[in-house]
Amino acid sequence: MPTQSARRPRPSAARETKDLLYALVARLTKALASPKRLELLEILCQGPKPVEALARESDITVSLASAHLKELRDSRLVNGERSGKNVVYRLASPEIARSWVALRALAEERLVELREAMRELGAPDSPWHGEGREVLLRKARRGDVLVLDVRPAAEYDEEHLPFARSLPVAELKARLAELPRDRPIVAYCRGPFCLMSDEAVKLLSKRGYRACKLADGVAEWRAAGMPLESRPPGARSGAAARTAS
Repeated sequence: MPTQSARRPRPSAARETKDLLYALVARLTKALASPKRLELLEILCQGPKPVEALARESDITVSLASAHLKELRDSRLVNGERSGKNVVYRLASPEIARSWVALRALAEERLVELREAMRELGAPDSPWHGEGREVLLRKARRGDVLVLDVRPAAEYDEEHLPFARSLPVAELKARLAELPRDRPIVAYCRGPFCLMSDEAVKLLSKRGYRACKLADGVAEWRAAGMPLESRPPGARSGAAARTAS
């Protein structure tokens, strides 16, 4: 039998409160400790989406997507609401998008493996080498460059970089003639982990356009304090309007 002095002392009220505080923060980190849940959050940074679209874009089943979304909803990271026959999910707060950008940037800074994986997965040969976001914004405003949003049209409708033009990568090959050849094209998509803009830049460069990739997506642009634009609900495409309703 342990002696009285060897027994562990009962935690103080202050200690119990402190343990609870850390446990509650750990609850969020547990919800984030899944590659697919992080991917779902990144997709939702682009705007609200029904569970079927989230499953398709993250390459998992609807039932698995629903299970991951339940974890995120229970941790107050996303909200879900029924719209007709669909359940539409959205980020619970803009701060979650900023937190995702900060977490990804920290991982890229600290993990050599991540930087190597990004290079292997298709780091662009010609990224945007301008002096910064403000310079790109000024050039886009003057028409010196064309900023091309190659995400799905519904995501462009929800939010996009100022002066950007929407041309989804799936439609790019068929609509190349719509693009000017007399100025550089800067393509962007969902952020550094997204490969849609890499695909667009490769196609454009092959066809003789001066094209480069912007690593930013709307989440990175917002986290940097830069302005964003969106289309009014009445001007959106049918699919986008249904998702936003």
